Amino acid sequence: MTEPTPEAWSRVDRYFAETLVGHDTALEETIARQNSAGLPAIEVAPVNGKLLHLLARMSGARRVLEIGTLGGYSTIWLARGIPADGRIITIEAEPDNAAVARANLNRAGVADRVEILIGRAADVLPTLAGQAPFDFVFIDADKESNTLYLDWAARLGHPGTVIVVDNVGRGGRVADPDTTDEQVIGTQRGLELLGSDPRFDATAIQTLDAKGWDGIAVALVL
Repeated sequence: MTEPTPEAWSRVDRYFAETLVGHDTALEETIARQNSAGLPAIEVAPVNGKLLHLLARMSGARRVLEIGTLGGYSTIWLARGIPADGRIITIEAEPDNAAVARANLNRAGVADRVEILIGRAADVLPTLAGQAPFDFVFIDADKESNTLYLDWAARLGHPGTVIVVDNVGRGGRVADPDTTDEQVIGTQRGLELLGSDPRFDATAIQTLDAKGWDGIAVALVL
């Protein structure tokens, strides 16, 4: 059996991406422009972007909430997974990131179904109360606030809303009870909320991909 070394799992990830995702000019240019703008390379891996796309389609989502836009890579995947008259609201704290994302969404031809809200998600999320509920929520922002984001995901969703939380593996550190890393602690608190709050039914899986050893949590609002 091949040992799961970084070289080995990167090779498998490339195989999956080549076989099941393929090449997409708009998405590849999105990454290139994001890198040129100096944004951190923390977007989801291609196989994970395809997973978000498929989950949005499978769930029949029409209204999507994304917390953490970055350069718009995952936003494009999600926008392609909803109907042409669907709507994505994505929240980004950094105006420069939002500008890069807006240009990428325009080039990818999905800007008409995406609204970027600039500001701290903790401040923006309460302004969405009273709108039509969201069918799908993707959380990929500061991990210290995961419990806050999950609480708002439940409030702004409805029974059957799908929630995906990125980066829950933290390179294996999520299982360390003695960690002092605030991002890991925030991830742990988010997972504990998903496991104990009666509003959610959830699971999590480890992932090995182009971004290394990590994981995602998937939850259903009850």
